[in-house]
Amino acid sequence: MTTPTPDIRRTLLAAILLGIGFMAAIDEVIFHQLLVWHHFVESDSTVAAIVSDGVLHTLELVLLVTGGALMLRLHETHRHAPGYRGPGFLLGMGGFQVFDGIIDHKVLGLHQVRYVDNLWLYDLAWNGFGLLLIVVGYVLLKRAKRGQAFSQRT
Repeated sequence: MTTPTPDIRRTLLAAILLGIGFMAAIDEVIFHQLLVWHHFVESDSTVAAIVSDGVLHTLELVLLVTGGALMLRLHETHRHAPGYRGPGFLLGMGGFQVFDGIIDHKVLGLHQVRYVDNLWLYDLAWNGFGLLLIVVGYVLLKRAKRGQAFSQRT
């Protein structure tokens, strides 16, 4: 019986979806619900703002369930690529954070991190943390690729 070939692309996809969903959940629970710094879409209507948070929550759950189902299927078929799960997860988390910080906050103006005078400090921390996650994920991805190339030579 031959060992199935690890599916790097699908492992990365599943991990990225899980990372995006997880970071969206952290954002929603901490910044939307506990700290009440913002809603997904700021509005003069409290109902509309809370409904927008519900839409974000629904999307994060879809991503978590989809990513989890993909990852479980990869494990069931023994096709997961173990060295690629962590990098994908971090890339998904960081990608969500930077997308939210640049597109949602600045380009679309859906909301800000926090409504204060020195907003740039919050923007810097928000986007900086996202970039840090992306850099760490990228470094780990490169390490996984080097390990894959090494194992193929032996």
